Amino acid sequence: MEKKSGTKAGIQKFGAYLSGMVMPNIGAFIAWGLITALFIPTGWLPNERLAEMVGPMITYLLPLLIAYSGGKLVYDHRGGVVGAAATMGVIVGTSIPMFLGAMIMGPLSAFLIKKIDGLFEGKVKSGFEMLVNNFTAGILATVLAILAFYVFGPVVEALNNFLASGVDAIINLGVLPLVHLFVEPAKVLFLNNAINHGIFTPLGAQQAAEAGKSIIFMLESNPGPGLGILLAYMFFGKGLSKASASSAAVIHFLGGIHEIYFPYILMKPILIVAAMAGGAAGTLTFSLLNIGLNAAPSPGSIFAYIAMTPKGDFFGMFLGIIVAAAVSFVIAAAILKASKQDEGDMEGAVSKMEEMKGKESSVRSTLTSSAKNYKDVHKIIFACDAGMGSSAMGASILKKKVKEAGISDVDVTNLAINNLPSDVDLVVTHKDLTDRAEKMVPGAIHVSVDNFLGTTKYDDIVEDLKKSKM
Repeated sequence: MEKKSGTKAGIQKFGAYLSGMVMPNIGAFIAWGLITALFIPTGWLPNERLAEMVGPMITYLLPLLIAYSGGKLVYDHRGGVVGAAATMGVIVGTSIPMFLGAMIMGPLSAFLIKKIDGLFEGKVKSGFEMLVNNFTAGILATVLAILAFYVFGPVVEALNNFLASGVDAIINLGVLPLVHLFVEPAKVLFLNNAINHGIFTPLGAQQAAEAGKSIIFMLESNPGPGLGILLAYMFFGKGLSKASASSAAVIHFLGGIHEIYFPYILMKPILIVAAMAGGAAGTLTFSLLNIGLNAAPSPGSIFAYIAMTPKGDFFGMFLGIIVAAAVSFVIAAAILKASKQDEGDMEGAVSKMEEMKGKESSVRSTLTSSAKNYKDVHKIIFACDAGMGSSAMGASILKKKVKEAGISDVDVTNLAINNLPSDVDLVVTHKDLTDRAEKMVPGAIHVSVDNFLGTTKYDDIVEDLKKSKM
């Protein structure tokens, strides 16, 4: 069980790293998508001069931003600069948008400059540090850019073309809906950002650059399947799951925070069938009507979908989402109605979920055994994969409870799990991410929840804080 859990945590960490290179730059992707949708000849406001920005943005700006972000993850700003400079080699040396090349060159270059800095550490005479630092970075970036131009670029271009041709073949064969057999389970295991931003966004951007739009942007982000499941809980759920489903549906569909419906599936895993069927039905509808988006809709909100939909595709876009939600709802409703098990509230499903995920029930013991240390808690951080959405909502709820309790010396914030600082005192995560959080900050108190919105553990945290500070 520990090996399985460790493997899953490793996959999640790698996935979070991939998405960590793209997610900080989603605003730039959206800007490119809006400029494309507005100003190309078939856009809403055709403008030949302004449309000249489309090519340079996807060829240079977006790959360089990804490379910098990847390098920064490895070695802060210095790694980002070297990574971006080296990536110019694969950009200039190839004829396609080099997202994949940027995701390789950025981290690789940062890793190498980090190792080189380690070799020179403590060996440079005083006063020459800046000279050595600047020239080692510049020389390495030059060498890597040349290698990228002649070696890495052609290899990555061949790999990129292979992946793109594979996607095109799947689309042409009409089996694209089958992708949801893998996408939906992976999403619920908190690989959603890795799949969407680490894989689909780069591939979709390349396809959109050639065709003006791409259905790939819609594979993971379609809000229909999750909406259908939440609607089913609203009508046929029980306890806290039923009571919280309506607010979760609003946050999911309008706010685009898909993580909000994952606990509802984890509580009754057979519901993954509803998500897979809904996703496949939506994608089939998009495929039959030749629907696509200009750029990645992030977050996956209906408003983002509207903004990224090209002129003429609105009917098909809405229909695909409605079909996905309807199919998901019908199947989820049938499952919930046929279930003889009394769900109670979401907290009552924790033990079953722990068994399903191969983890022991250390969550409760962690909370209770750590209560004696709550007097030292001054910084509480809610952590999720992206540091937005679900963790932000959880932090807002706890912050309000802490304020109402009159506790003034405790700061509550939210961050991406990869950015957890070493001085955090208490970390709140979804239980599927707790293993990673514990490894990153082993000295902190760790509290796991199964739903950032519907949980009684916030009250327990506040009560422990009040007792410890009396």
